[in-house]
Amino acid sequence: MNITVHRPEELTASLRAAWHETMENSPDYQNPFLAPEFTLGVARHRGRAQVAVLREGGEPVGFFPFERGPFGVGRAIGIGLSDCQALVHRPGVTWDTQELLRACDLAVFEFDHLIEEQKPFSRYITGTFASPVQDLKDGGHDSYPEWLKATYPGQARTTLKKERRLTRNVGEMRFVYDERDPKILRQLMRWKSAQYRRTGRMDRFARPWIVNLVDQLATVREPHFTGVLSVVYAGDRPVAAHFGPTSRTVFAGWFTAYDPEFSYYSPGLMMHLRMAEAAGRHGIRVIDWGRGEKEYKDWLKTRELRVAEGFATRAHPMAAAHRLWRRPVRGLRNTVLAHPALRTRADRILKTVGSLRGQS
Repeated sequence: MNITVHRPEELTASLRAAWHETMENSPDYQNPFLAPEFTLGVARHRGRAQVAVLREGGEPVGFFPFERGPFGVGRAIGIGLSDCQALVHRPGVTWDTQELLRACDLAVFEFDHLIEEQKPFSRYITGTFASPVQDLKDGGHDSYPEWLKATYPGQARTTLKKERRLTRNVGEMRFVYDERDPKILRQLMRWKSAQYRRTGRMDRFARPWIVNLVDQLATVREPHFTGVLSVVYAGDRPVAAHFGPTSRTVFAGWFTAYDPEFSYYSPGLMMHLRMAEAAGRHGIRVIDWGRGEKEYKDWLKTRELRVAEGFATRAHPMAAAHRLWRRPVRGLRNTVLAHPALRTRADRILKTVGSLRGQS
């Protein structure tokens, strides 16, 4: 196995084409977060990204995107934002993890959404978690109400009633699957920032590089990666929005937010249902909602994937130090998330912090 390391922008058109072809060869790798376009976007706005290219007989057979920090500490590309991580490879290809880390000059490689298929990393996994997905079918329904009644009969009546009420009280309810207006994307970011603050979470959109990354990804229109902004309107007023990338067959659920003024109408759920129906008509077969406990994910999912977190290491002082620093933090967080009572209490504390923050 020959391994070379490149900056993402150095990848030739033929290498990017080989990466795309490798994605197509397995359903495990068709998530848009595994596409070279996502790695190129992170590289453009964060500057730490690299790609290891694995070759056999001179032919590229695998692609390993990562971010390299000081002292040989490596992390999965876009960690904290990406809901799917992997070394993307041709069927039947395997690798030696120690050889990979040496070639990449890494003492440690940290991941938190590694797909289950990555067997050479299995000895380094510290935990696995459910990642809900929603299987879609273009069932040939003539209308959204018909699709909704066939797919979610228990919720169809209430949801359609709320849509009619929104139309009557505010303005005609309409849905745009692929909105191109950048002002709406910025509105989504403002809603999401406000939501993060209300709930005491870290505001991702307070970080300029994330804002710039999302702005840029929204302009990408490639077969294996397209940024899609979906919006529910009442008249000309945006009520809810979602932005996430798609590949040919997979839609990655990413950023969802709505105007709190219209919470009575359940605009977030309204948008997710509209989005699922429209995505099916556009050839999408799976929505990957990503790891994490959310009521709407449990309601929408048709099955679950498994993703892993952990630290692949080699003999190096920095590897031991990094594990000692990071593993207890992850363990405490996962303990809280795994127990409903602790999770509810933590959410309550975070919302109190958010409320106090809003008053300051």
